Amino acid sequence: MNVPVGRDGGSPPIGRDAEGGGARDGGSPAIGRDAEGGGARDGGSPLAIRTRQLTKRFGSFTAVDSVSFEVAVGSIFGLLGANGAGKSTTIRMLCGLLASSSGTAEVGGIDINRNPEAVKRSIGYMSQCFSLYDDLTVEENITFFGGVYGLSNHELAERKRETVRQAGLEGREKAVTRELSGGWKQRLALGCAMLHRPGIIFLDEPTGGTDPISRRLFWDIINELAEGGTTVLVTTHYLDEAEYCNELVLMHAGRIVAQGSPGKLKREVITGAVFEVDCADPVAAMEVLRGCPVVQETAIFATRLHVSLEREEEIGIALAALENAGLPVSSHARIVPSLEDVFIRLIDTQAESLG
Repeated sequence: MNVPVGRDGGSPPIGRDAEGGGARDGGSPAIGRDAEGGGARDGGSPLAIRTRQLTKRFGSFTAVDSVSFEVAVGSIFGLLGANGAGKSTTIRMLCGLLASSSGTAEVGGIDINRNPEAVKRSIGYMSQCFSLYDDLTVEENITFFGGVYGLSNHELAERKRETVRQAGLEGREKAVTRELSGGWKQRLALGCAMLHRPGIIFLDEPTGGTDPISRRLFWDIINELAEGGTTVLVTTHYLDEAEYCNELVLMHAGRIVAQGSPGKLKREVITGAVFEVDCADPVAAMEVLRGCPVVQETAIFATRLHVSLEREEEIGIALAALENAGLPVSSHARIVPSLEDVFIRLIDTQAESLG
């Protein structure tokens, strides 16, 4: 199957039921039992995705380096990392759009290297560019992608109503897509990617360039999909969004530096106390605290500092160091560490280990 390319340069959502698989609701096959050899965690829960030493090299540059993880059916799984971490390359391999250099993965029980076309037919995919045709109306975009997926007239009519409702576009069916706000385009693109009701949906940086309210509404839709049994794999560099995921993989320079639930990562990576410190010159304060022996890590968050210590009572030593440097503190409080604290700690630890 040739994958049509959107006029904005992004690939449209891909999907149709996999070869030989049973379909659910006229769409793609149910995911979980491996179509090519069984797929379940050791604990017995079925897997939607499994990667084994997945690697991608471009010449001498290794973009993805021996990545291994498992995604349970019906979960929201996040690939987290800064730009250039290898997230998009990983997701393109998992979608059958890019062959791996070594290692492999199964998506819905289908090997991505042996049968990439079957992978494409069995999933939904939403790129960073939203994959819509800007000169078509809302209704025309839905009709076009419904035709790509081979939906019947009855299926298309039903799912068109669902997509318009979910995107909040009632009464705007005739609106030209280019005139929509980023949030509306985002939700319309997701709806088009889900028209054929795939068991697995890949979202590559789906909330980039949208406002906070649109991002929240989009995640409400993602949660609704997961509650209905759809497996969602999403890449993001927004650390606050990662809190919504059931499981996370944190990537840096093409490698996995940590994986687990948000709560597990916070407990295991940040073992001491984290304080938020408010002072007049946070940049100068950070330099002072980096020389303080009790401070494990410090980073600027907006106009304040997050200071990591081994023990809570050591905060007095850190505050005294700032006072002695002529940097009085207006307030300080112990806080629950964020995923950003976790990510900064992991990246700094890795940098130290590399010398």
